Amino acid sequence: MRLRHSVRGLVVDPDDRLLLYATPLGDATLWVPPGGGIEPGETLLDALRRELAEETGLAVAGTPPHVWHRETHGVDYVPGWDGVINDYFLIRSPAFTPCGTLTPEQLAAENVGEFRWWSVPEIAASADVFSPRDLLTLLPGLLAVDPPAGPVEIDGRPIIRPA
Repeated sequence: MRLRHSVRGLVVDPDDRLLLYATPLGDATLWVPPGGGIEPGETLLDALRRELAEETGLAVAGTPPHVWHRETHGVDYVPGWDGVINDYFLIRSPAFTPCGTLTPEQLAAENVGEFRWWSVPEIAASADVFSPRDLLTLLPGLLAVDPPAGPVEIDGRPIIRPA
């Protein structure tokens, strides 16, 4: 089974807002934490640092806690792959305007659209779709307590395209 292994940064500002970017999901908008695929020879943290620098301009210092692990199977979920593995890291940062090393054209080619800081109430009130699929349930608990000692397995069901 060929799974695309990716890392995601749960970048949270002092007001507990989460940085997400928009990507198309059929006729809907999917909001995703920044990050992406691990290149050959990279560690999870190497890939996280590279991806966040490319997409947002954020320089990740130290070793952020690895908080969630998600494995999703399905050939329609990620074209060309049998599924995806996402490892999520919690990064506390002052709010900033994302401006990474990739050009807007390069970001668009990777389906990375508009960036936005989201509060939990804004996510709850939105008709958009969020990834991971249980973000609204998972995020408040993560923000309320110390990060887990190791990654927690989260729901691996694919994101459902709205009807």
